[in-house]
Amino acid sequence: MAETLWYVYAVTRPFDAPLPEEARGLDGLPPRLITHRDLCAAASRVPPAEFGTGPLRDRLEDLDWLAATARTHRTVVAALSAVTCALPLRLATVCRDTVGVHRLLETGRESFGSALERLDGRVEWGVKVYAEGVFGEPAAPPDAAPGNGRGFLRRRLAQRQAREDVWRRAGVVSRSLHRELSGRAEAERLHRPQSARLSGQPGENVLNAVYLVPRERSAEFVAAVEHLAPRDGGVRVELTGPWAPYSFAGDAAGERGGAGEHDDRR
Repeated sequence: MAETLWYVYAVTRPFDAPLPEEARGLDGLPPRLITHRDLCAAASRVPPAEFGTGPLRDRLEDLDWLAATARTHRTVVAALSAVTCALPLRLATVCRDTVGVHRLLETGRESFGSALERLDGRVEWGVKVYAEGVFGEPAAPPDAAPGNGRGFLRRRLAQRQAREDVWRRAGVVSRSLHRELSGRAEAERLHRPQSARLSGQPGENVLNAVYLVPRERSAEFVAAVEHLAPRDGGVRVELTGPWAPYSFAGDAAGERGGAGEHDDRR
């Protein structure tokens, strides 16, 4: 008998509200809600040829496949978050049969329950600060005369000073913004700044922070970001969200399965 694998997106409390139309899992169908006691797992049936332990390990090296899977994962979690508190699990958390899903919920029952209680009614907002402007070096003319060479050096010095000024301002904005927003949030996390080459965003990322905010205070939080963001050029503030509280799920989401991990217990 062929094994049945279930890809688990998130854990919630049981709920009755219908899922939004866009809630489609990796199989193209709405996720199945597998209930165990006072917990519920949102999951999709997936093929062993793609999500079995060996094939999945190879798939995780395929960046296009990984990106597509992550998009579907986020879409399902976002749909769940629209109707209930959803605790996102790590990408590619796969269980063997529904018995494995029940075992996942049972072994993590205490940590899942604690996290859901802590995160209920909260959303995650992301705030990034970018330093933009003159980050390249002016190219010296290949046949520059001495006078032109001095002009080139003056331009390079002026550009370096401008770059330092932008970095300084971006640092001041980042510290001020983070201090103010931390006071308006229940929790915050500082992530490593993103590489411009990987993110595709213009400028250099100086602040990469996320904040846990009660849903009913989101409008106030957004207004604070807009008020504190600088209006002139050189420093840009980017606000994203609201998201499911990925960054604050903690060990409840991390220790119960991760990329390429299976719950093999029956």
